[in-house]
Amino acid sequence: MQSPNFSEEKKLWKKGFKCIAGLDEVGRGPLAGPVVACAVFVKPYAKILVTGINDSKKLSEKQREVLYKNLINHKDIKWEIGIVSEKVIDKINILEATKLAMKKAVKNMNPDYLLIDGNFGLNMNISEKYIVKGDQKVLSISIASIIAKVTRDRIMEKFHKKYPQYGFNKHKGYGTAFHMAMIKKFGPCKIHRASFYPVSQFSGFRGATIASF
Repeated sequence: MQSPNFSEEKKLWKKGFKCIAGLDEVGRGPLAGPVVACAVFVKPYAKILVTGINDSKKLSEKQREVLYKNLINHKDIKWEIGIVSEKVIDKINILEATKLAMKKAVKNMNPDYLLIDGNFGLNMNISEKYIVKGDQKVLSISIASIIAKVTRDRIMEKFHKKYPQYGFNKHKGYGTAFHMAMIKKFGPCKIHRASFYPVSQFSGFRGATIASF
């Protein structure tokens, strides 16, 4: 499979776009914690001599950490993070929360074009293109996926210190068998998403109505 590259960005640079932001998110699927988006701007025609960049899901935790340190300090890369909490996710649903996180990431960057991972646009009065599996194809999106993933993992590791019984440092809020068992044993905590099953089955937890699962 071909590695992520600058082919999409190069087309846009040739058309005169100066600030192209690659956008990706992490955390749509977990039962707990925020959704985190990252917007990445790479200086036109920059030489990004960082090897191993790919969709964050295809990398080990160690690989992501090494790449993250190189990428966030790269002179030709600018990046911004957008975070939307589990409480907001419960109010507006995960798709709208994902879009909101991306809009927050874009806000301080002022791009003139958006390359978005996924199958939806943001409708921000900015030229845009969404690309399914963009994190495997477009270099700026791949970089965004790595920065977003490491950022969210670190958030969940901090939550682990506050709620150690759930093992957030291991599964980062995803619905592993261990995590499901701990929810059943202890009930949900403040960072669980009330709108996600099985958290939604606990009576009284941020509006959930069913008592058990």
